[in-house]
Amino acid sequence: MKKIIAFASAAVLGLGVAACDSPAEEAAEEQAEAMEDQADEMEDAGVLTDEEADAIEAEADDIEDAAEGDTDAMTEDMEEAVN
Repeated sequence: MKKIIAFASAAVLGLGVAACDSPAEEAAEEQAEAMEDQADEMEDAGVLTDEEADAIEAEADDIEDAAEGDTDAMTEDMEEAVN
């Protein structure tokens, strides 16, 4: 559980890096990919359960989406406006 908290903390810090410019976006995306890779490695090593690894990977996806300026809520609002 402490590892999940550490990853979540890293995710919050990553959102601060995800400003508007491309280098920051790239850095946040690279951080998200590194989080996913580390979660996979820890799951394979038996340190994390499948559910814990999935939670970390979902957080990494959120970081990547935020860096790209895409959020589920924003996407849903756009879809509703079109329909």
